[in-house]
Amino acid sequence: MKFSELIAALGQEFKLDYGDPEISGVSTLLEAQPKDLGFLENSRFFSQLAETKAGALFVNTDTEVLELVHSLKIPYISVPQPRLLFARAIAVFYPPRVYKPSIHPSAVIGENVEIGEDVFIAPHVVIGSGSKIGNSVIIHANVTIYEDVLIGDRTVLHANCVIHERSEIGKNCVIHSGAAIGAEGFGFVPSSDGTWAKMQQVGKTILEDNVEVGCNAAIDRGAVGDTRIGKGSKIDNLVQIGHGCRLEENCLMAGQSGLAGGVKLGKNVILAGQVGIANHIKVGDRTVVGAQSGVGQDLGANLQILGAPAIDAKTFIKAAALFRRLPEIHKIVKNLQKHLEKSP
Repeated sequence: MKFSELIAALGQEFKLDYGDPEISGVSTLLEAQPKDLGFLENSRFFSQLAETKAGALFVNTDTEVLELVHSLKIPYISVPQPRLLFARAIAVFYPPRVYKPSIHPSAVIGENVEIGEDVFIAPHVVIGSGSKIGNSVIIHANVTIYEDVLIGDRTVLHANCVIHERSEIGKNCVIHSGAAIGAEGFGFVPSSDGTWAKMQQVGKTILEDNVEVGCNAAIDRGAVGDTRIGKGSKIDNLVQIGHGCRLEENCLMAGQSGLAGGVKLGKNVILAGQVGIANHIKVGDRTVVGAQSGVGQDLGANLQILGAPAIDAKTFIKAAALFRRLPEIHKIVKNLQKHLEKSP
């Protein structure tokens, strides 16, 4: 489509200075060709802008960026969040596949299962007795749904994921391949003879609306109470969420991060890759925890945290800079010591 047609489809106001090219796809700045749309949001990629062959651009409102785009005479629009608009443009060019409602003959469906309208069930799906499947749900091949599970409208379950008994998944959720929702938590009680007694995990796992769970992530059900993932939260691949954890709305957990049992995350908390949080820790709203940090104490709201043990990010960066100088500092201290020993 024409660049102007795409902008209009995205609901943006525009005035094009350098023509109205035809756009047939999207790409990165360095790989873009004349019929591709590119975007620039972060100044880190400013140098790539001068080299791009993109036919059109979404860019931020930075003055230096706009000056360069004008000098290159590339058609563009400038918006505060070009990456967000670019994501919406991708959906225009690559709409999700539409599945014709059907139930494959190889699917195994238990007793008293309720299946809504316009549901797609692929080969070798297993749905346990008493489960309820909402309208327009898509269930890909080899998905296993245990007994008494609730699946909300328009949720997508990708191949080979497993939804354990009594789990509740809201509307518009996406569960990716290999994820395990509602499995038993890690509950063992020490005995006097040194062995470990298994504690039954009788709670549920509840995913509210618009939650996305990545490949091979595991969200355990509660031991007694429930594990709850707040609406709009996004869970990356290989994430572990222990029994009884509670995430408020719009939390983000990157790959290989993990929560021990009973952790509570406030609204819009962000955990970067490989963050670990000890059991029953509370993290306040909008706090961001940097990659590979280890959190062992409660954190307030609106913090930037880094390190193991995790501390204020600015303090950690200063400490890391000093750490690199420790050999030099040690040498200076030894020389001072020798000097003091020689002094009368």
